[in-house]
Amino acid sequence: MEKQIKKQAIRYGLAAFLLALILGALIYNFGVFQTESGAPTSPIPAGHSPLLANFPSTEALRDFLKTNSRTQGPFSVYGPADLRMFSSPNTFTFAGTPLKTMAESVQHSVTNIQVAGVDEADTVKVDDNGYMYVVSNDTVYILTAYPPEHAAVLAKLKFDDMYPFGIFVLGDRLAVFGSQYSFPAYSFPLYGGFDVAVIKTFVRVYDVHDKSDPVLIKDLTLTGSYFNSRMIGDYIYFVTSKPAYMVNDALFLPEITMDKEVTEIAPTEIRYFNGTEEYYQYTTFVAMNMQNTTEAPVYLTVMLGGTSNMYVSQDNMYVTFQDWYWGGNTTIYRIHMQANNMTVEAKGNIPGQEHNQFSMDEYGNYFRIQTSTWSGGVSQTNVYVLDMNLTVVGRLENLAPGENFHSARFMGNRCYLVTFKKTDPLFVIDLSNATNPLVLGELKIPGYSDYLHPYDETHLIGVGKNTVEAEEGNFAWYQGIKVSLFDVSNVTNPIQKANYIIGDRGSDTPVLSDHKAFLFDRSKNLLAIPVMVAKIDESSPVPPSAYDEPVWQGAYVFDISLYHDLVLEGRITHLNIDMSINEQEYWVKRSLYIGDVLYTVSDRMVKMNSLEDLSPIGEVALS
Repeated sequence: MEKQIKKQAIRYGLAAFLLALILGALIYNFGVFQTESGAPTSPIPAGHSPLLANFPSTEALRDFLKTNSRTQGPFSVYGPADLRMFSSPNTFTFAGTPLKTMAESVQHSVTNIQVAGVDEADTVKVDDNGYMYVVSNDTVYILTAYPPEHAAVLAKLKFDDMYPFGIFVLGDRLAVFGSQYSFPAYSFPLYGGFDVAVIKTFVRVYDVHDKSDPVLIKDLTLTGSYFNSRMIGDYIYFVTSKPAYMVNDALFLPEITMDKEVTEIAPTEIRYFNGTEEYYQYTTFVAMNMQNTTEAPVYLTVMLGGTSNMYVSQDNMYVTFQDWYWGGNTTIYRIHMQANNMTVEAKGNIPGQEHNQFSMDEYGNYFRIQTSTWSGGVSQTNVYVLDMNLTVVGRLENLAPGENFHSARFMGNRCYLVTFKKTDPLFVIDLSNATNPLVLGELKIPGYSDYLHPYDETHLIGVGKNTVEAEEGNFAWYQGIKVSLFDVSNVTNPIQKANYIIGDRGSDTPVLSDHKAFLFDRSKNLLAIPVMVAKIDESSPVPPSAYDEPVWQGAYVFDISLYHDLVLEGRITHLNIDMSINEQEYWVKRSLYIGDVLYTVSDRMVKMNSLEDLSPIGEVALS
């Protein structure tokens, strides 16, 4: 009966999600409740920002919402981490990119991140002593992973009625991020009579000096949905979002709980920008020291119009909000971080919407961003260069009219963009003159890349889809997964040096939407990605528009170099011959290596193979 109630509440919550999109309330939750940890503090910015004001009273906040928020309602919209909880398991993905070294001088891979020194939360981490940490469903597993003959589960952290979705590891500290949900019968007849899900974000820090006996040392919970996070040095920075609205003049303010003490964030602590938005959310930025447990977390709450994507450098956090209602523009906020001090320093606005975090980059004293705009139903791709005040100083607009944008990668003074309609233009853009971005060259080939990764300074790896041009229209049918190696040493004439096609139409890889599923190490000539392979029935002709049947899932492992290009070394699966392809808990989601061992991870298993020839070594069950 309880499960039926929860399922019904989830349906109501998803209905609310659709309603919220229609009405413009793209925000993340409703709730007043409790959680746990040790008295957080609100920071005093280092120097007053003229952009921000504080509400002098509760009445001032209430009046502001009445006057400036066009849309009001307790809409329950799930954030990125929340939506994964109601998706099929294959929407989760996993890690890899090298450079860490263990005490015994054994190399291991780390999470594939965008900016050096800025770690990103993931579902698999490896520490410098050969231990592995894995998130699987409602459990975090701690394993001894290296050497492989001693691989075993040492401890399990089970989160009943909570959903862990990401972790950080720093020395003997483990931080676990997750969400909590409850489905009370909060009925709002004015907004369709639906029930509203209460969503909280928690982070728990454990001392894992003794891997077999983790000790909880810090427990922090916020009302609101998890938006994003990073770790720089000893500090974790994360962001949560909660809708700002009233019901019968009652405010529902965000709350923070530490050590079971609930602190409501007062209106006088909430900062805001003057102006009018379609709707508002309380966006809370938190800085937490992973190593010094006596240092209280610091929070900064700002009333924003919403949150879309986030890019983080060593010094600045850029949060974007895509406004689909007033000209299709993107608002950008720059938050400067230095240890536990966070200051909102700039706000800017540009035409169009960015694609994801790789559409953004900080280089020198400039912030660069790619956006897509639409005019008369025709899309264009643009690149803008902004100074640290988020004022546009350079622009390159109206690229590839009518083409859909797929991926971007900024590398120093270069930007690489992929758009697609019938063929894939790979654009090479020069940003050495910030005020005058220029297209240097482009490559048109079948297919497209949804993810671009640097191989070196003059070569790129692309992962996307192969395509077949449609006979009946000005478009193409996408087919199997396409892995490409591009040579951009001649910027005016980039070429595709090699490519490999995996499967037929219907084949997929999480790399297309999550870069953390991508494992690459140039020193080892290693490239590995998880894939689901679909194949056509060759006994009868099939049109290119038909989806094919899934037949295999696992990791494709390549030998990649500039000398022999892209060679398939082998495939590793967790599904045995008696299993159905639909048993998705055995789908490989991450690949990583420690020393000369390649590890593949699913929700039910960690499997070990030799890096030299992929011969099996052993496996550890995750029950």
